[in-house]
Amino acid sequence: MNAVMLFTGSGPLVILTSYRSVTEPPLLEKLSVKGIEKFIAFEIPLELAKERYGGHFFVVSRDLRETDDLRILDYDGSRAMKLFSFQELGPPTLHDGIEAKEKVSA
Repeated sequence: MNAVMLFTGSGPLVILTSYRSVTEPPLLEKLSVKGIEKFIAFEIPLELAKERYGGHFFVVSRDLRETDDLRILDYDGSRAMKLFSFQELGPPTLHDGIEAKEKVSA
């Protein structure tokens, strides 16, 4: 399981996913369905996410299965930004959505 902070056009959110990378095509497709095609992603160390979100983390992650591989841990971008410093996050992954649009039109 991975915890990821996504900076999107509508603001930051934190997701839990069973995918190894936010750039895996099936995850990009799921994000696109939710209107998220362009983002900057930062991996959050899993233990740190567990510590900061406490019981809420366990409630959300308990429902994460191989067939249900994306959960929103935090919709509140303001709270997410307060919980983590940039120094605590992994390196950024940029996705500008062009690849997703090319696949749809192909």
